[in-house]
Amino acid sequence: MPRVLVPALTTPPARPVGGAVRAFGGATMGTTWSAKAVLPATVDLPALEAMVQRALDAVVAQMSPWEPLSDLCRYNRAPAGSWVRLPEPTLTVLRRAIEVAEASAGAFDPTLGALTDLWGFGPRPFSGAPPERDAVAALRETGGWKRLTLDGEALFQPGGLKLDLNGVAKGFGVDQAAAALDRAGVKSYLIEVGGELRGTGAKPDGQPWWVELERPPSANDAEKTVVALHDLAVATSGDYRRFFDHEGRRYAHTLDPSTGAPVTHTTVSVTVLAKDCMSADAWATALTVMAPDAALAFAAKHDLAALIVSRAAAGGLEERLSPALRAMLD
Repeated sequence: MPRVLVPALTTPPARPVGGAVRAFGGATMGTTWSAKAVLPATVDLPALEAMVQRALDAVVAQMSPWEPLSDLCRYNRAPAGSWVRLPEPTLTVLRRAIEVAEASAGAFDPTLGALTDLWGFGPRPFSGAPPERDAVAALRETGGWKRLTLDGEALFQPGGLKLDLNGVAKGFGVDQAAAALDRAGVKSYLIEVGGELRGTGAKPDGQPWWVELERPPSANDAEKTVVALHDLAVATSGDYRRFFDHEGRRYAHTLDPSTGAPVTHTTVSVTVLAKDCMSADAWATALTVMAPDAALAFAAKHDLAALIVSRAAAGGLEERLSPALRAMLD
């Protein structure tokens, strides 16, 4: 039997009257998106799909490091001493990123763009080998979230500072897709972008949107965990998603801002449940940077619902559930 998580609700999700579950989706952010929604037969499904696609395309146009004309790339190219006006959605993401950076003492840092490129996880061509220590040290000097200065809609470019919002922008994309469905009057849906999800409402049979939490590929024998995703979002950060191997060692895409290099401790994945996917995404990244015990203590202190999977000393994997996540156990 799987482990079952049910969020505390003041009122249960209303059971939809009429309609059926319909599925649609597309491509975005180098991955795919999908949605399931309870809709009447009269709904123009292609129009609804196009509405969600436009919401996701806007996030890419504003925050993608792979799009040279994006607002993020425009800021990264700006000359030292200049102020760059950014659109409100980008500012929303940046403000949340700064909040998480401050709360996590820099474990989450949205200014690692240059280091991300150096390690081969950005748009620049990569040699396939770890960079020299001197190169890492030099780029660490140009970054740091404390160099960020916001004044209204403008962000100061002190020189050489490169934003990388990949640890939060996909979650924000999920939220924007959900907002598009809300504007269309959809009351019950499950939206997913590259494995990150947000759900609300119930299905016609009264059941919630049951979602199995992502597990590392090596955890096939581990206990499954399913959650009733009502007014809730989920994001997972894992070292198996993007990585390269060199001389018998794996280098995963999550960088530790304190070293400028991929994390080296035993964490394999972190899953976080939150009201919005932007926050779940950012917190999952921050907790992945922390060692497992420190991540669990931080999650407990900040009331984060987190599942932390790490390599055990005796072999295999072990799980840590934060108190907020344990409180959801049915």
